Amino acid sequence: MKKPLVSIIIPYYRSKKYFKETYNSILKQNYKNIEIIIIFDDPNKMDLKFLKKIINYKNTKILVNKKNLGAGYARNKGIQLSKGKYLAFIDSDDIWNKGKLLTQMNFMLKYNYPFTHTSYDIINHNNKVIGKRIARKKISYNDLLKSCDIGLSTVILKKVIIKNIKFPNIKTKEDFVLWLEISKKFPIIGLNKKMTKWRKLNNSLSSNTIQKLFDGFKVYNKYMQFSFIKSLIFLFILSFKFLQKNYSKGLK
Repeated sequence: MKKPLVSIIIPYYRSKKYFKETYNSILKQNYKNIEIIIIFDDPNKMDLKFLKKIINYKNTKILVNKKNLGAGYARNKGIQLSKGKYLAFIDSDDIWNKGKLLTQMNFMLKYNYPFTHTSYDIINHNNKVIGKRIARKKISYNDLLKSCDIGLSTVILKKVIIKNIKFPNIKTKEDFVLWLEISKKFPIIGLNKKMTKWRKLNNSLSSNTIQKLFDGFKVYNKYMQFSFIKSLIFLFILSFKFLQKNYSKGLK
């Protein structure tokens, strides 16, 4: 029986140094029924030439934004044009371990799960492992409000479950909003196998503490429609959990 098509969505922005390794980690997967959709969200046209030069898989599409519109917008565009029954996400500087897609898809198909994520290693600019995150077996909406360890580059989901929802166009935590919306209706299932390497760079948006606090408040106040005080309380809990995990165990 033929495996279902998985559409792999990759927003590209200033990732020339790492993208070849990211792309090759996809090509090395032993799950072969895939399409790769790269959304070029970078005004640097030299990077576009670089991308076109290294692309060597026939089922790869490159969509070019005329200007930088953000990762949320880019992923929504990729989803809109995708043909797969399942969607997988990877950022343009992260790495998938060999067997990631096959292992996770077999897990999803066996139990008919609509959304899964996995454990992952955290690496630096030199690919040195500097931390890890362990996927919890099941996460409820209320659990997720207080703490989110779901690595976007570990997620595979059924496309149908996000038919009526999108990534918001905010600078950070756009994935957190989507996971919260999904968790209101569907189970969030974790597979405790480290299948991805997530790259932490000091100059990345994911490392910008002020921006993350601002967007974290917006997640609760604007998107979850909590009151000002309730939003502050949940932001405090989220931040405390983040600090507790990062500094009690040595890092993120």
